[in-house]
This record gives sequence, structure tokens and C-alpha cells, in this order.
Amino acid sequence: MAVLITSPVAQPFGDPVPAGRAAEIVRGAQRMLAELGLASLTEVTLANGRRADVMAMGPKGDIVIIEVKSCLQDFATDQKWPEYAPYCDRFYFAVDCDFPKERLPEACGMMVCDGFGGAILRESDAAPLNAARRKAVTLSFARLAAARLMRAGEAGASPAEPAID
Repeated sequence: MAVLITSPVAQPFGDPVPAGRAAEIVRGAQRMLAELGLASLTEVTLANGRRADVMAMGPKGDIVIIEVKSCLQDFATDQKWPEYAPYCDRFYFAVDCDFPKERLPEACGMMVCDGFGGAILRESDAAPLNAARRKAVTLSFARLAAARLMRAGEAGASPAEPAID
């Protein structure tokens, strides 16, 4: 299933990111993930049609999805995040320092991020993927990263991107 992903802002290597406050949270989350040894992509479409704000893979193949919430209204109106669970081992919300953190579900991980980095305030409960799903997600993640890297610097519209299986 191929889904076209468009975004108002793209990083130099073709990885789309949102604009404004959410972009700062995404940037900080990605910097923190890199410091922890995880490689990340933004705006990742999953096989169920949902779009993960940030998806990351660790050195041992662990898969993390991060849902960015830039304000309480964003959190209150978007309740699709439980549908990300079948595609990750751990799930986190990333918010800025002003977000009312007590409103986030206890079972989910929580990180606070700004444009420069972030900190995990609460670890996520681990829910390991089964082997077949892990293989499918890992291969899809790698293909998506390679496709974005290949398109880096190309002018014009981006072709449809594969969804994460």
C-alpha cells in the first residue's frame, strides 16, 4: 500500500516534518533519540493508514513510535494513537515543557522536548512485537529511509512512499 505523504517543511535529507511548535518538538525528539543510539524518521505512514509523527529503530531492532502533541487541544481532538501499538515495541508522547503532563495516559511513555533536545520523563511499557511483524516493520522502515535518502535534493513533487507493514 503506497501513500503519498506531504508536509509543509522538509529536512535537507527529505524527511518531512510539521511546522511551528510541533516542528521544534520533533527536532528535539530526534536529537534525543540520536543521542540514545536510535535512528528516526518523521511522518511515517503505517499499513493501517495512520501516520506516526516519529518512528525510530534502536541498535537491537527495537521499534519506537512517538506521537507529538503541541497543545492540549491537539491531544483532546486526536485519539488515534492507540492504533500505533501494533507497529512498535514502545510508544511515547512528546510534548513541550508547558503541556499539562498529567493529562497523558499513564501506560504511555512521556518525553519533554524543545528544539535542542529532550528528556524521557516516563518510560513506556514494553509490548514486544512478534517476529513476523518485527521483520515487516524493519524492512519497511529501511526501504522508506532509503527512498527518502535517494530523493534528497531532488526538485519537484515526491512520489508516493511505501507504508510501514
